[in-house]
Amino acid sequence: MRGIDDLKNKVVKGSMNRRDFMQRVLATGVTVAAATSMYESALAMTPKKGGHYKQALTGGATSDVLDPAQSLDSFMINVSFGQLRNCLTEIGPDGQLTGELAESWEASPDAKTWTFKLRKGVEFHNGKTMDANDVVNTFNHHRGKESKSAAKGIIEPVTDLKADGKDTVVFTLSGGNADFPFLVSDYHLCVCPAKDDGIDWQSGVGTGAYVLENFEPGVSTKVKRNPNYWKPDRAFFESVENLFIADVVARTNAVKSGEIDSMSNLDLKTVHLLKRDKNLNIFPTSGNKQATFPMFTDTAPFDNVDVRTALKLAMNREEMLQKIAKGQGELGNDHPIGPANIYRATTDELPQRAYDPDKAKFHLKKAGMEGLKVTLSTSDTAFDGAVDSTQLFAESAKAAGIDVNILRESNDGYWSNVWLKKPFVACYWGGRPTEDWIFSQIYAANASWNDTKWKNEQFNKLLVEARGELDPAKRRELYVEMQRLVHSDGGVILPMFLAYTHAASKKIGLPKQMANNWELDGHKNAERWWMA
Repeated sequence: MRGIDDLKNKVVKGSMNRRDFMQRVLATGVTVAAATSMYESALAMTPKKGGHYKQALTGGATSDVLDPAQSLDSFMINVSFGQLRNCLTEIGPDGQLTGELAESWEASPDAKTWTFKLRKGVEFHNGKTMDANDVVNTFNHHRGKESKSAAKGIIEPVTDLKADGKDTVVFTLSGGNADFPFLVSDYHLCVCPAKDDGIDWQSGVGTGAYVLENFEPGVSTKVKRNPNYWKPDRAFFESVENLFIADVVARTNAVKSGEIDSMSNLDLKTVHLLKRDKNLNIFPTSGNKQATFPMFTDTAPFDNVDVRTALKLAMNREEMLQKIAKGQGELGNDHPIGPANIYRATTDELPQRAYDPDKAKFHLKKAGMEGLKVTLSTSDTAFDGAVDSTQLFAESAKAAGIDVNILRESNDGYWSNVWLKKPFVACYWGGRPTEDWIFSQIYAANASWNDTKWKNEQFNKLLVEARGELDPAKRRELYVEMQRLVHSDGGVILPMFLAYTHAASKKIGLPKQMANNWELDGHKNAERWWMA
């Protein structure tokens, strides 16, 4: 009943006590036992402060640093973006863009100039008040010619930015971009305190929910609650301990024994057993997370489009979705625009690529590369089931006369020593809220994370055109054509979109709605979850 649900929500928000709730619910004819049960369930959903939260994260490495420009995978994203720092904007649990350090923003009519008004009175962990100079220096940290920031591609259109007083920052772009407020929510663009002409990222100081206590790369990170956090309804844990546990069996055993409070990236082969544990909540969230196999398009034999097409046709993605993801996801079509994006091409606009070893043979013959042999690097940390996925691929490719040599790499350092270094690897992406974001960060010719080294003149022309197009119908046409180009000419095999999977102790309070832009409630779990 809607009326009772409203009363429950008041209990969750702390605006209704037990006596008032019971009186109002009993008046609807509900029994005392039922009303009591309703109150207790609502109370369990009410965030409370206190407790030590201990979680196991994947994607860590001994090469991890506190520089947000160099955040590569889940561990540092969760710590830097989800605990220590804030961005100008953020994606909420409802998928909508909201202000974080920026309280408002507005664009010029051509969307080339964006003015952000900052929240007043927000403090860094060291007591310094955050101002426009910190924002300017933070963005310049990613913009410099010598910058190796992974966000360089998405803010490349910024031609100028300046502080207009202490609480206003003005961005000037090379062309109109209706998505710009979404882009500044990127986890690399966390605001750090200004220091001389740069920023202080080394200390881990930010404006976030938690203050850094200890940082041991590739092992663990400990933080404590920021007593002056500017969000009044966030940061409930007294402290958080983040452990890097790459092995899924070790993570699973730790959450079952109660050694940790939560884990992500479950072993899908045994998730049905975890569901039987009465002390755990098992919950997936579906979004744009994607398993990929990028190939360097400037390196033989992947520099031949027929070879790339043959490899795409030689992957049995339906088998992979069922055997690896256990059906928790959906088929990919060799482009990165996922089910949560609004301009995704339909199968009428872009037919689904199917497993076709005979057609793969045709393209290999056309390329003069019959009997193709390739080496594919993989690791457990690439994505859950990555090693098994590469083995399935090797088997399916045999029917096309392709010999796939699987090179199993070390988990530690995979993202710094293998990805972007070797020509054919297993990878994953969390997806991005907008088409321009993921295309600009990964597929644009000059993108820092262009992991296929793909440079398509027509694609890059359309990228700029779509970015400034404010008519939704015309914008859709442009983005669909860009998906066709990646699908037909690009260097990525994208077999499936994966659900984010999690397990948490029932001692952990979980919100009704969770963000799906990243795993772990959009990587904001440390500030949104609580001890039940």
